[in-house]
Amino acid sequence: MLLSQYRREDGKAQIVAREGTEAYDVATDASLYELALACANDGADLRSSILNLGLRKAVDLASLCADGRLLPPVLHPDPSHLHLTGTGLTHLGSASTRAAMHEKASDNETDSMRMFRMGLEGGKPLNGAPGVQPEWFYKGNGDALVAPCGALACPAYAEDGGEEPEIAGIYVIGNDGEPYRVGFALANEFSDHIMEKRNYLYLAHSKLRQAAVGPELLVGPLPDSIEGTSRIRRGAEVVFEKPFLSGEANMSHSIANLEHHHFKYGIFRRPGDVHVHMFGTATLSFAEGFAAQNGDVFEIEAAAFGLPLTNRLEIVTKPDKEKRQTVRML
Repeated sequence: MLLSQYRREDGKAQIVAREGTEAYDVATDASLYELALACANDGADLRSSILNLGLRKAVDLASLCADGRLLPPVLHPDPSHLHLTGTGLTHLGSASTRAAMHEKASDNETDSMRMFRMGLEGGKPLNGAPGVQPEWFYKGNGDALVAPCGALACPAYAEDGGEEPEIAGIYVIGNDGEPYRVGFALANEFSDHIMEKRNYLYLAHSKLRQAAVGPELLVGPLPDSIEGTSRIRRGAEVVFEKPFLSGEANMSHSIANLEHHHFKYGIFRRPGDVHVHMFGTATLSFAEGFAAQNGDVFEIEAAAFGLPLTNRLEIVTKPDKEKRQTVRML
């Protein structure tokens, strides 16, 4: 089952479900956040709950996207209680891309390659115990989450704005303080790769950018192997296109290990919160020497996730003279 939501004319979020080609409004006024949290607290199955509610009229998701009405699959009514985070160096092939960015003339192996090898050796433990912890980063809260078909803003202080096609897990925290996975969705983990390349210690800065997720959320287990395509359109022309692989068959860490090392921290198990956790990628247009331009459209698609995730790049005009952020004394 694929779930999505859009903004109704009365301003409320409307849940949409589809199995196959047709998408239908779910017969509820609850948002997907409200329904998922209720399922977590009641011990109910999300898919069964959707089917029990029933379906209304058919909807055209592509038209809703074109009209700018599609929403991220799950939102929190208070954006400060939605957390955008991710992991890197988790996919086979990701280390070579990162290592090239962080190459050291005085060392035969970069820190990135060492981290990747740790994942290969201990990221998929067989005995159910926690494996080696991955690289982890913070992107922001719900204010940084961009809707499907929305614009990803490259701020004036940024040096680059590039796509990262990924799979994200979306979670709610139940009243018992435990995480519950709502499902998986396509994600664009938009980052500043030029800044990161200057020094790997700038990674944290480079990740403090917007991100997009959706438009549809896959309920149930993640396929073992996912084959998708990342492309960039400039007007009517496709100026970049490359396949990407995800799913555990193409990863050095298991999903369970990545989830453990995120939710082991008590601050990420606050009842009612939403988490969007991105699992990494090995495909970047930046690694191919491509530089996106203002107005380019990022398009990420994989068959298991329904509609592609599309977002236009919007480069904020740089001021003639950079203005320092000031802090006032109270």
